Amino acid sequence: MPEQRVVDADYLLLEAPRERKFITGAQAMAEAVKRANVDIAIAYPITPQSEVMHLVGDLWAQGYLKDYYRAEEEYGAMSAIAGAVRGGARAFSATSGPGLLRGLEAIASWPGHRIPAVLGVLTRVVNAPLSIQPDNVEIAYLLNCGMVVLHAENQQDVFDFTLAGFVISEKVDVYIPVAVCTEGFFVTHAKGYVNMTPEDMKLPPRDPYRAPVPPTDCEIPPARIQRDAPVQKSNFMSYLIHAVWQQEVWSSNIRAMKYIYKYLGGPIEVVNPDAEVFIVASGCAAAQGREAVRYAQMEGLNVGLVKVKSIRPFPEKEIREVLKKAKAVIVPEHNIVGWLAKEVKA
Repeated sequence: MPEQRVVDADYLLLEAPRERKFITGAQAMAEAVKRANVDIAIAYPITPQSEVMHLVGDLWAQGYLKDYYRAEEEYGAMSAIAGAVRGGARAFSATSGPGLLRGLEAIASWPGHRIPAVLGVLTRVVNAPLSIQPDNVEIAYLLNCGMVVLHAENQQDVFDFTLAGFVISEKVDVYIPVAVCTEGFFVTHAKGYVNMTPEDMKLPPRDPYRAPVPPTDCEIPPARIQRDAPVQKSNFMSYLIHAVWQQEVWSSNIRAMKYIYKYLGGPIEVVNPDAEVFIVASGCAAAQGREAVRYAQMEGLNVGLVKVKSIRPFPEKEIREVLKKAKAVIVPEHNIVGWLAKEVKA
């Protein structure tokens, strides 16, 4: 393990020199974890996530992580992540398709319990007939949990979104988890060029006492993980407490937008802003949309692209501004549900 020195997060993300590498999306996510000063990684293997967590396990063996283990299944893994973060650790996990659904009960509680973890979601089919190809319907299950949801187009996005995800999630006015989603195989197992920060630099360690809620303190019972008890009784007051707290979670989600602008260049990217017809897409569909725009322009058509990086918080104002003069909008997706089309239409 080479010596790593702690550098300021803004310097690492915005100013540090970068070296170009030709690597897979799985390698890009692991390389981001290497530079994130992660304390613990926990996961249960599932295709195509297994390559990411295998590489993260190698990082632990090399001394980049303090702890790493395989849980008994995804619900256990995601519950353990919550426990580690409550104990003050910076934690990372990843999953895919059915694994996300199995761990969703725990994952859905992370925002309300203010768990600033980063979750890699390497998408794949979840419904019958079973396939391991990169359908991304599982992203739909994350959209109403309260967490920040980023959708990476390529290997470069995977690296940038993952590394920035740790910084964004731990901002005191955010303090909710970040899901970094990308298509399995199309990105995770394919290679692309990635401009990476030096591997001898890493983020400052997590400071659990800089938080909007108290860290777990076993010396002063009962241990606190949020402002109110984690389980409320079934009466009007308990639901009122729940509703108020959920409003705070979603306000935190919205506050993440300014950091998405700061560290990721904003929630959208626009190609040909004066176009008459726009493709609005995220993830791999955005990459395919770029090619479609190129071919259409060769045919003399005035077509543009809106790449959506942030699904939550959703950039409704930004997209509305770009599309205000569009004559037609096309929203291609790698799923049958059409979760992005519904967001754009709304």
